Amino acid sequence: MTTTADPTTLEFGKARTRKEDARLITGRTKFTDSINLNGMLHLHVVRSPLAHATITGVDKSAAEASPGVIGVYTAADLGVEAVGLPCAWPITPDMKAPQRPLLANTTVHFAGEGVAVVLARSAAEARDAADLVEVDYEPLEPVLNMEDAIKEGATLVHPDLGTNENATWVFDSGAAGTGEDVAAAISAAEADPDSIVVKRRFIQQRLIPAFMEPRACVVDPTGEQITVWAATQVPHILRTMTTVTLGVPESKLRVIAPDVGGGFGGKIGVLPEEMLCVVLAQKTGKPIKWNESRSESLLAAHHGRDQIQDLTITAKKDGTITGLDVHLLADMGAYLGLVGPGVPILGAFMFNAIYKIPALKFTCTNVFTTKTLTDAYRGAGRPEATFGIERMMDELAVELGMEPMELRKKNWITHEEFPFTTVVGLTYDSGNYEQATAQAMEAFDYAGLRREQEERRASGDPVQLGIGISTFTEMCGLAPSRVLGSLAYGAGGWEAASIRMLATGKVEVITGASAHGQGHETAFSQIVADQLGVPFEDVEVLHGDTQISPKGLDTYGSRSLVVGGIAIVKAAEKVVAKAKKIAAHLLEASEDDIEFSGGTFTVKGTDKGKAIQEIAFAAFMAHDYPEDMEPSLDADAVYDPENFSFPHGTHLAAVEIDTETGRVTLRKYVCVDDIGTVVNPLIVEGQVHGGLAQGIAQALFEEANYDDQGTLVNGTFVDYTLPSAADLPSFDTSTVSTPATSNPLGVKGVGEAGTIASTPAVVNSVIDALRHLGVTNVEMPCTSQRVWRAIQDARGVATQETPIDTHSPGAGLGSIDPNNPQGEVQ
Repeated sequence: MTTTADPTTLEFGKARTRKEDARLITGRTKFTDSINLNGMLHLHVVRSPLAHATITGVDKSAAEASPGVIGVYTAADLGVEAVGLPCAWPITPDMKAPQRPLLANTTVHFAGEGVAVVLARSAAEARDAADLVEVDYEPLEPVLNMEDAIKEGATLVHPDLGTNENATWVFDSGAAGTGEDVAAAISAAEADPDSIVVKRRFIQQRLIPAFMEPRACVVDPTGEQITVWAATQVPHILRTMTTVTLGVPESKLRVIAPDVGGGFGGKIGVLPEEMLCVVLAQKTGKPIKWNESRSESLLAAHHGRDQIQDLTITAKKDGTITGLDVHLLADMGAYLGLVGPGVPILGAFMFNAIYKIPALKFTCTNVFTTKTLTDAYRGAGRPEATFGIERMMDELAVELGMEPMELRKKNWITHEEFPFTTVVGLTYDSGNYEQATAQAMEAFDYAGLRREQEERRASGDPVQLGIGISTFTEMCGLAPSRVLGSLAYGAGGWEAASIRMLATGKVEVITGASAHGQGHETAFSQIVADQLGVPFEDVEVLHGDTQISPKGLDTYGSRSLVVGGIAIVKAAEKVVAKAKKIAAHLLEASEDDIEFSGGTFTVKGTDKGKAIQEIAFAAFMAHDYPEDMEPSLDADAVYDPENFSFPHGTHLAAVEIDTETGRVTLRKYVCVDDIGTVVNPLIVEGQVHGGLAQGIAQALFEEANYDDQGTLVNGTFVDYTLPSAADLPSFDTSTVSTPATSNPLGVKGVGEAGTIASTPAVVNSVIDALRHLGVTNVEMPCTSQRVWRAIQDARGVATQETPIDTHSPGAGLGSIDPNNPQGEVQ
């Protein structure tokens, strides 16, 4: 029996305030750093200040004599020289995978890599003693530039691998049989006077996840199980990978993710510090706590993005796209993250976006450098792809002399064409790009702003107006296990859920999707309330503890609702099916004559009925129930999706640029997203707002800068520029709905949508404001300094003397390089 929620019911679609917020806002909760146990010791990591060096000696004596210190340990002291952290995504059979040690033993490969740990009675004593550990280094040449790293004779990050190339992964629609041959499309376009070939290079700068709560871990070895509390997105995966790494039986591990203050992909990894806490807890028999500082987080937690994109697009002169060739270089950093090699690969399936591109080839080479490793960051591969294709659509429109929105309309999939199988073989199940775009353009006043833009250009106004477009889709809800298996991904895509009907009529929902701020407890309560016809307040959602929720694949890739939420629906259907049997027995009716609606089972055509709470109590009492069933309504479900989820939307940005100073002001931002059926519009709005802030931050503010020795030079919030509320406008957000056909709720993902769509919209608006001045590109982040330099370069003005850029990360560092006009810090 299917009991799929009707959008007209009380809870589904209701803007409920979040259940979680009362305890979070008032401090009635525990984050990992709030866990304090008797006899607990504190761990602090001694980190390398150099990006690449040989360790020639470690003097621990002063630190060991420091007050409160229990011990100072190197990899050799702990016997973990041969222990390596796992990479769960070997994207090619010949992928080069260096061992990522828990502590560097002979060589450090990035600034911030751990070389020793201090264990002390307090965190302050551990920090103070760590400053006394003297490590002798013999510097080696750093490897910082991806293109140089793969040249013959380059310094090797890992000499035993014989190369700095991690892997090269290729998708070719012609070879795969999902589309036409790209090389043929390019050759044909080059030979055809009625066609055009456009080539561009874009840089995806390196970003640093900036979650509210830094990473942390507490390990208690004193019980029958080793209990691990961790600020993680992936408690189930952490438990499994701890077994894989250290050999601790999985049945002897309990992992708890308490309330977690944000993640954005930055807490998806399995960390050396977590493993060290387990090792030292076993060694000492004492609870161990590690909590990183913000500076440590920026330096040593994994980073995101960092790609060079070389793109070629071909089209007829009427605007019909005929092919797209994508060449990427992706910086892995010094080691491989848990899913790091596969992050760029996720973008392979999204470069075609919402467009009917007949031929596509994607080639990605992952490269090792002596920088902090990269891994998933909000959107994971999809923002990079969306940026590439949406920038190319603007560039193609310019070359063709077409209005950029008209070019998009000419090539997008129309709503009548769904379901639509794309050039990469994915089937988009539903969508309506026309509806979302029309609504966005009206709210934005697109035509009016274009008129204003022309007036400003004609008058020579020093403040120019730019309009940027991003019409996007994404694949999310990771996803069908068989598809992930075909990509050599190291896990499935299913999710698990359980529903327990308590004797008193209350409901406990157990989910494998572990929240780190998304509002799971509220949204899942709304779903269950409507599925079972119980009050919202009577639903308790439990998660984030492998002892309470023993099965799960956790939270990332906008999968919580479209996979975890549907697992809950499937469990609820089983509860209702069980309850229906007991109701029929108690009402002395045939099961076929029992109807269920609004939480009540009734006999068709009568007013005889029983509420589901009465059935739950009857099952608990077990005095009178059908002989062929057990006295319980509880049910488990594991759901494996049949397809990805494909949300889409249209995002429009307007910026004003002061051409005399380069200052960029985001004047207006409108987005209309189609995320299918909306469970809670208030949560959706919050997710979109947060995503927009992160995507706009990439466009205008954020960048991890390294000097020529591989030192991160903006490793604090003083220098690494995050936008504040004052830097962003009030967003105009709304939704339209074409329900997904691949799941019974019709829902699609939303957590990453704002981040994916907003970056190209803002950068396109910046270029649009300046293109008539001769500016064709500004590398991200489009700070006032970079914009000013681009204007001066377009005017042929020397830029040896530049204004101070207070909005630029690392401002004032390095000199102006004539070969580097966009102002990359050297």
